[in-house]
Amino acid sequence: MGRAPLDKPLHFIIDQLETPIGTAQLVSDEEGCLRVFGWYDREERWWPQLCAQYGDVKLVEKRDPFGLTSAVDAYMAGEVHAIDAVPVAFEGTPFQKKVWHALRTIPAGETLSYGALAKRINEPKAVRAVGLANGANPIAVVVPCHRVIGSNGSLTGYGGGLERKRWLLTHEAKHAGGGLFRKEASI
Repeated sequence: MGRAPLDKPLHFIIDQLETPIGTAQLVSDEEGCLRVFGWYDREERWWPQLCAQYGDVKLVEKRDPFGLTSAVDAYMAGEVHAIDAVPVAFEGTPFQKKVWHALRTIPAGETLSYGALAKRINEPKAVRAVGLANGANPIAVVVPCHRVIGSNGSLTGYGGGLERKRWLLTHEAKHAGGGLFRKEASI
């Protein structure tokens, strides 16, 4: 899953953003692609993942690299589509990447079950694998793993905590139109 060791560390850019649900940390590459979106109080979760994926990494602090932080800030302020075009890049298995790309097709204000997501990627029997890939998503919120729920409509697993997941879904439902946690009708 990671890259071969490099002679020198990769340089990534990190920024922080205060949000209504905690401090977010955004890590981008030098080309302007978001590589990590994580919660400051969950750094023990995303930092090891970043190091496992990319090896030796050097983080340089920079305010609002490439407008990424502004896009997330606008999203948090109610412009829920402000993150739709944020460029992302990630390292992972081909299956994980397939799931992560599919997550970006779930519109703000809608949810999808793990089973429906498995069907969407033409892997209907891979529900558990979809759940594992969803849980390994390095770019929370922008690659909206929070929009995936249990088949019975329950909120299940979220690396940032279920309260954040609930807030994100309620926020999106309010600002994207529609009711609370509108389920997607077609897959």
